[in-house]
Amino acid sequence: MLHNLDMNLISHSPEQTQKFGLSLGELALPGDIFLLVGGLGTGKTCLTQGIAWGLGIKEYAVSPSFVLVRELYGRLPLYHIDLYRLDHIEEIAELGLDDYLYGKGVCVVEWAEKGLAMLPAEHLLIEISYLSDTERRFQLKPSGQRYQEITNQLKIR
Repeated sequence: MLHNLDMNLISHSPEQTQKFGLSLGELALPGDIFLLVGGLGTGKTCLTQGIAWGLGIKEYAVSPSFVLVRELYGRLPLYHIDLYRLDHIEEIAELGLDDYLYGKGVCVVEWAEKGLAMLPAEHLLIEISYLSDTERRFQLKPSGQRYQEITNQLKIR
């Protein structure tokens, strides 16, 4: 029986955050869902850039704050979803995100706390917090065997 064990990582720079994202992207499989939670400027988009690079995406993943979903294509499609501008769970329900969340790509959801009730139960929740101007804590909370496996593989890297 696998026990869901949280994992904490400390990043000392945006480059380290991107490198962590790169590892996540390299491990990603179709249907994976990464939920990012953290305040403005904590590094959610920086982490997503690394995930994109790990998926072989050459484009620079900018924050989609004015667009709800950006699709980027590499080894697998990356669906970069940003719930920042949504204030009510009903708005999220009306977006029709199921095609992305249950599709063949990898979903990264920024501001996921706004829609946790609407998002799949199995996912990797990554809570990001400030430690200093350059340092961030990434608390990985796997939900489901697939995400525990990803966490275990990250521990080995």
